[in-house]
Amino acid sequence: MALFRIFYPRPSSFRFKISTLSTLQLSTVSSADLFYDHLQKKNGNVEKTLATVKTKLDSRCVNQVLHKCSLELSQMGLRFFIWAGRQPNYRHSSFMYTRACELIGLNRSPCLLFNVIEDYRREGCLVDIGMFKVILNLCKEGKLAKEALSILGKMAEFHLRADTTMYNLVIRLFTEKGEMDKAMELLKEMDSVDIDPNMITYIAMLKGFCDVGRLEDAYGLFKVMKDNGCAPNTVAYSVLLNGASRHGDLEKLMELLEEMEKQGGTCGPNTVTYTSIIQSLCEVGQPLEALKILDRMEDFGCAPNRVTVSVLVKEFCKDGHMEEAYKLIDRVAARGGASYGDCYSSLVISLIKMKRIAEAEELFRNMLANGVKPDGVACTLMIKELCLEERVVDGFNLCNEVDRNGYLSSIDSDIYSLLLVGLCEHDHSVDAAKLARLMLQKGIRLKPHYAESIIKHVKKFGDQNLVMHLGGIRE
Repeated sequence: MALFRIFYPRPSSFRFKISTLSTLQLSTVSSADLFYDHLQKKNGNVEKTLATVKTKLDSRCVNQVLHKCSLELSQMGLRFFIWAGRQPNYRHSSFMYTRACELIGLNRSPCLLFNVIEDYRREGCLVDIGMFKVILNLCKEGKLAKEALSILGKMAEFHLRADTTMYNLVIRLFTEKGEMDKAMELLKEMDSVDIDPNMITYIAMLKGFCDVGRLEDAYGLFKVMKDNGCAPNTVAYSVLLNGASRHGDLEKLMELLEEMEKQGGTCGPNTVTYTSIIQSLCEVGQPLEALKILDRMEDFGCAPNRVTVSVLVKEFCKDGHMEEAYKLIDRVAARGGASYGDCYSSLVISLIKMKRIAEAEELFRNMLANGVKPDGVACTLMIKELCLEERVVDGFNLCNEVDRNGYLSSIDSDIYSLLLVGLCEHDHSVDAAKLARLMLQKGIRLKPHYAESIIKHVKKFGDQNLVMHLGGIRE
């Protein structure tokens, strides 16, 4: 009897767990079914009917209901989605807005939005501003600017008034489409109905004007923004700086930078600001002016980072001023803005991209010899170039040297497969076996598209040791 008392609970407990799991799974499915059944009936006020369903509402349930409605009940599915977005214990994620647009087919049939609003009006539904926000967010996801504008106008029919957030959403839709006149009309409309634009409004407008090359309009709005008491910050200035640099307005670029430096605080330029200007000057072939900005940057107390160095190093390499590149690296690294490893890695990468492989390799090997750690991109590109030049053994030896220095983890995993293919193709079975063993130790898997070529060559020289190691690293 004791044995039975010991063993019986186990299968019973197991059955209980399965039963519980099944119940949980069914309850999730039945939640969607319950909502869908109510939507199919279309009896009376849909929202009131949905509120009577006492079941859990989550993103999985919402997704299932929309999927069920996607073929024949798209409008009811949309209505359910709007209702669900207003429930106290649930909030739509950005992913759910994407799914709703897909399943309901809003881009194909944006008229569904207006049909639902008309249903609300005809049925005398209680409509609040939150429901319109869900609808406008669907417009945002579907990039439906004109529809969003019309929906904004529909709010008055329900005695509702749009807020700054809603105007910002519609303005941004038009700025992203480059329709700045319409966006400006909305900005003026906000003023006419006593709705104050905020920093988000102005930044969207500034960026929109800069994107379409209307810099004078952007500068004018920037002044209006300040006159209206909306103090600009670094983000607003950066938008103008980017616009001025993209369109070659270097005079305005320097004027804005000087203004930022004078104001300081939340308007003060940062490392990104200075780096952006340095890049702009390099792009228009003014590296000496860019170096002056570097001086200015350090005087203001902003340390240049790796990106700053990379931009300048690239320009020096292009013009063949290698001595200037090395001086720059010493200067930045000595002041702690970026490490020697990061700076020299940027130089290696620039040389490789310019196909000056011999110089890049010499610098790379000097880095290793002097204990300067190259980054993953530099390691990956250097070894890859050696493989492309069919110097696969040199690439393998360099990989080993990087490993001996403890930097191997930074190499892209694809490079191992590329090396292994090269070693096999050139019949270096011993080195191939060593590399396969190293990959096994590091947990690096052989990429499937390389496997066929490798296996073909392995069969040719019949190395069982290599075959054994390859078996452990294939994906």
